[in-house]
Amino acid sequence: MSSVPPNSFMNLSSSLTSLSLRVCGLKGGFPDNIFHLPNLQLLYVGGNYNLTGSLPTYNWSTPLKSLSLSETGFPINVPNLISNLKSLKELYLSNCNFIGSSYPTFVPNLTQITSLDLSYNNVSGQCPWSLLNNAGLTMLYLSGNNFIGQVPDFSTNWTQVSSSNSSSNSQSVSQIPSNLVQLWLSDNLLNGTIPSWLYDIPSLQSLYLDNNQLTGHIGEFLHNSLVFLQLSNNKLHGPLPLSISKLVSLRELGVSFNNLSGNVESKIFFRLKNLEYLDMSNNPLLSLSSFTFATNILPKIFQLQLSSSNITEIPHFLRTAENIGSLDFSKNQIKGNIPKWFLEVGKDSLYNLDLSYNNLTSIGHLPGKNLRYLDLRSNMLQGPLPVPPLGLYFFSTSRNNITGQIPSLICNLSLVKYLDLSYNHLNNVIPSCLGNLSNHLIDLDLQSNNLHGTIPTTIAKGCYLRSLKLNDNQLEGPLPQSLVHCRKLEVLDFGNNKINSTFPHWLETLPELRVLILRLNNFHGTLGNPKTKFPFPNLRIIDLSHNEFYGHLPTNLFKYLKAMMMNVSANKGELKYMGDDYYQDSVIVVMKGLSIELVKIQSLFTTIDFSNNNFKGEIPKVIGELRSLKGLNFSHNNLTGCMPQSLGNLTNLEWLDLSSNKLTGEIPIQLVDLTMLAFLNLSENYLFGQIPQGKQFNTFTNDSYKENRGFCGFPMTKACGNDEGQQPSPSSTIQEDDFEFENGFHWKVVLLGYGVGFMFGLGLGYLVFSSGKPKWLVNIVYGGRHNKVRRTKKNAHGRTR
Repeated sequence: MSSVPPNSFMNLSSSLTSLSLRVCGLKGGFPDNIFHLPNLQLLYVGGNYNLTGSLPTYNWSTPLKSLSLSETGFPINVPNLISNLKSLKELYLSNCNFIGSSYPTFVPNLTQITSLDLSYNNVSGQCPWSLLNNAGLTMLYLSGNNFIGQVPDFSTNWTQVSSSNSSSNSQSVSQIPSNLVQLWLSDNLLNGTIPSWLYDIPSLQSLYLDNNQLTGHIGEFLHNSLVFLQLSNNKLHGPLPLSISKLVSLRELGVSFNNLSGNVESKIFFRLKNLEYLDMSNNPLLSLSSFTFATNILPKIFQLQLSSSNITEIPHFLRTAENIGSLDFSKNQIKGNIPKWFLEVGKDSLYNLDLSYNNLTSIGHLPGKNLRYLDLRSNMLQGPLPVPPLGLYFFSTSRNNITGQIPSLICNLSLVKYLDLSYNHLNNVIPSCLGNLSNHLIDLDLQSNNLHGTIPTTIAKGCYLRSLKLNDNQLEGPLPQSLVHCRKLEVLDFGNNKINSTFPHWLETLPELRVLILRLNNFHGTLGNPKTKFPFPNLRIIDLSHNEFYGHLPTNLFKYLKAMMMNVSANKGELKYMGDDYYQDSVIVVMKGLSIELVKIQSLFTTIDFSNNNFKGEIPKVIGELRSLKGLNFSHNNLTGCMPQSLGNLTNLEWLDLSSNKLTGEIPIQLVDLTMLAFLNLSENYLFGQIPQGKQFNTFTNDSYKENRGFCGFPMTKACGNDEGQQPSPSSTIQEDDFEFENGFHWKVVLLGYGVGFMFGLGLGYLVFSSGKPKWLVNIVYGGRHNKVRRTKKNAHGRTR
């Protein structure tokens, strides 16, 4: 149907009574005349995301009984005229583009409505509770909005007045909606307790109150009609009520992420023969010991989620589960070996198994020939890597004690998309056949093992890799140029290996690359390839530190880092992270002088680290265009010249390290504008003059400025006079410098020129070179010797992990 334009329906018969075009892929404008067909009673066009149009604003009085515009591109500025549709019983407007922040004003006038869906429209304000006065109302869907306030209590004559205090905005609710079958209020901002009438509706089958801010106890249910009950992600406390055992038709029960307490009696579940979904995760005060040791309960359970529930064993009743599909026992205290009987559970039906963050030492033969998701990370598994079922999409054994080599059988996982074997003790080489998985593998993480040898070169065209992390191993050789086929690659981390190569300029052409980590290797040569027109268009994190790169900093590279030039303030809002629901990217960065693992990478996080190399020349002014930078580290190089004033444009900068270079001149006053700057290190340079005052500069200590040519002003003890901060003249007959002996006291040496006695000069020379002070004078005589010593020291300690 997607190829059929909506205007094909212009000449429909006037006798037409029903028209259903749901999920047909329609696009374009919907003909207005259809709304005016005189006998039309049912019109469904929902699920056509690219379908646009507008509702009539006059002469609309058809016998329409059911209307669905859900999940379309209609700008729903619903006219009050819709209340003239006296026959309208069902109105579905979920996932529409409501104009305005409150629910439409026509809603209270829908006195004959039986089914109303306004869910997931981000409507705010008070919930339209007056709809509950409709005696015929059976279904009300208001989930996924920003409704506030309490659910009304019908024990009193309840009236709610909006913040405008207008009588026209008041809502009076006086009766319990006794015919209500489905009530969906999840994903809102409702607070207060759950009123007693919600436990006393004999017809109610679905009650969704999850993802709100409800408090108090869960009350006792007075009827057994409920089929779906969701109370997860609230602030409910107290025990799980025994009356749940009366809900014999119950198929779904969710109470996770609350503050429930007490012992969950197994007898609650003896009569729940139809329960398929049960989630009691993340209630730290809830005791499930009686429940886990029970047998012959929940025979139809299909999805069981008990994460963070303090259980010590796999529930025994699973022995008799007929059709288990998904199990989540993560973040518990299950220890030792997996029981043998469990390996037979869900042999033909189990597709999801999460045993992560426990204390398991052995798992044996992995269960489930139809298993798609298997998470064993953060246990105490020992021995060789368990061979997983061949149909897996996700497989993680990260952070265990697994030893031996990666078996070539792993390459038989022809459907795997996420493979994480990181933080183990795997050794030997990476199987070359792993490269053959790149046409469907999305994330491959082998970091922090003992792998050696070269990186497989078998990556073919059509590579689907998004994240490749081989850091913290002992890999050698150059990077395989076949990685250029991975056009979707976002994260590439080869840090802390033994790779000996020049910079892989072909990586510059990868359009989606956001994170590039090559630190602590033996890369050498210069950076910047003039043949690449627009290098690294999406790069946000680049770390080339602790290598042997030389030459000038690559101006042509910096000026094309467009992702680092974007305005961060314009993109503020909900935090977004790299990765997806299955796998979150992590990376180690040096922040403010400390190595920190970011377990999740914020999508707007940007940093450049070229420290501990042999770069020379000036810092390019274009660096000041990278306005979203959070961190900049050019320390331990041979950079010269003045600090560029353009650094003052980096208003999002949080740390700046230019230490151990040969920079000269004064600190640019523009750096005072860096109000986010929390860490500054300019030590071991040839800088001088007055330190800028105010804002963040008032928070830095002497350590930020030590071993330079002479600073004055806070935090230094030396005050700035009228003539302070002027560059000393090299031809002056009187030269001064401050220096400090290792015992802590200061000397000021004054060289008076050639007229001073020869013997005094010899004595002073002996004092200077025997003590190594002042450093600037020693450097003049010994040239680059100091840098070579520092470089050797860096190489000696650069391999610490």
